[in-house]
Amino acid sequence: MAVRVLVQAGVRRAYTVPGDSFLELFDAIQGDPQMTLVHARHELASAFMAEAEGKLRDVPALLLGHLGPAVMNLVAGVHSAYEDEIPLLVVIADPPSLNLVGGGGDGPDQLGLFRPYTKWIARAETASEVPALIAEALGEVQRGRRGPAVLSVPMDFWVAPYDAAPPVTAPPPNRTGALLRSADEVAALLSEARYPVVIAGSRARPARDELIAAADKLNLSVYNAFRRQDAFPETHPRYAGHLGIGIPQQQLDALDRADVVLAIGTRLDEVTTQNYRYPSSSQTLVVVGTSPVPSRRRGLTLRIEAEIGPFLRELSNVAEPRARRSSAANAGTHTFMTPPDTSGSVLVQPAEVVRAVRNAVPEDTVVTCDSSNFAQFVHRYWCFTEPHTQLGPAARTMGYAVPAAVAAKLAAPRRTVVAMVGDASVMMTGQELETAVRYRAPVIVVAIQNGLYGEIAMHQARTHGRLSGVAVPTVDFASWARAFGAVGYTVESPEQLEPTVKRALQHQRPSVIDVRTDPDVVNPDVRLSTLFRASRSG
Repeated sequence: MAVRVLVQAGVRRAYTVPGDSFLELFDAIQGDPQMTLVHARHELASAFMAEAEGKLRDVPALLLGHLGPAVMNLVAGVHSAYEDEIPLLVVIADPPSLNLVGGGGDGPDQLGLFRPYTKWIARAETASEVPALIAEALGEVQRGRRGPAVLSVPMDFWVAPYDAAPPVTAPPPNRTGALLRSADEVAALLSEARYPVVIAGSRARPARDELIAAADKLNLSVYNAFRRQDAFPETHPRYAGHLGIGIPQQQLDALDRADVVLAIGTRLDEVTTQNYRYPSSSQTLVVVGTSPVPSRRRGLTLRIEAEIGPFLRELSNVAEPRARRSSAANAGTHTFMTPPDTSGSVLVQPAEVVRAVRNAVPEDTVVTCDSSNFAQFVHRYWCFTEPHTQLGPAARTMGYAVPAAVAAKLAAPRRTVVAMVGDASVMMTGQELETAVRYRAPVIVVAIQNGLYGEIAMHQARTHGRLSGVAVPTVDFASWARAFGAVGYTVESPEQLEPTVKRALQHQRPSVIDVRTDPDVVNPDVRLSTLFRASRSG
């Protein structure tokens, strides 16, 4: 019955590392043709896989955590789902019910570990309530503010008989009247605004068509929030820029000029707000979403509790179009169109890697990226035009890219999936390349190798004029890939990039492209040598 509830809710994969806590559940999943049990090499990777599938499909995956210390390895993935508002169901094992001793136990307080990062959490007290609790959790993760739910189940409950009727997930509440009133309020604001801008976030992704229609009709300039570059097409005339790390100043012109800021389905985190610079106290802020988070900003703030798609449709219906001079940056200034300066580079300039891969792969390629310093090059030089093409954690977690790519390929097998990852990050969870081989998921891992923890090296060079503890030895990632049964390539010059990517696209096996990049180029605007000279002269 538990598996039946999962299948009816659209859950298609369960991610875990094999253990003895869920033997009967494993067997039931294996016997259902609509579900797949995916066993990873590490619990952290299994959590990132489940989170990535929820991000790509907007339907939860199942994450299983076994009894004991291993469950602690799931926390980073659950935290990422919480920060990014991703539906995720986590079921963790409790000791057998006959051995429960109140608050005592041999391990950590498992539910306490997850409590700060979940929107729903429960422990099954009887076997008969497990299917109903699963149904309740599946409803909660997709109702209101999306996020993870954690259910703790004693190991012996899975074999108990179940004779009751199948549980039913409660429908979401109907808020049509409130939606109409809210749309009217925002329409009135927009009628008086000279330079309204939108910041589109994670929850705007499922309403992408509605957002484009509203931007076109109402002449709204649209920014994409940090690592949400697929929320609004970056080639659209109303696109204003990506609110990421180290973006060019001219892309903030629209926000500087704005009198009304609509935060659509987004968290106004430190990066998106450019260190809490925006919205300013003189700008009217309208926060639209499910369970919008209160803020303590100075200035007029209007919070609207609504699903993004219905709200934008209603806003387009009631708001009057108004001719406005575009406050969006001209398309010619967008950074993905601006070739990088490769003069003086040895080996390969990281920006060249991104541009070469982007030119070679299909438009709807899914790109996974984590928080290595290389991510800044992906954000700047990859042009995101299609929906559901970017998977990356706003929580700036390391080790996300490779397991996320494996899950994306399993969830969308007909799409090309590329993991863009630095050499330090690939060594954290890169063992999941073997999982890709085992499940015949032909992902492409582009491993950028410069021999440094680039971001820390940049800070050290700027602050101290020297490096300490940031060098990592060169690894032969091509041979490493072949040891797993994948295909491996080594690239040491720009001319090798596109032909190598095209060869990798032809394989029906996972591929790793080991690119040796210039260690002096640590981000799109900074060279280490320049920082060293500035530090010495200072």
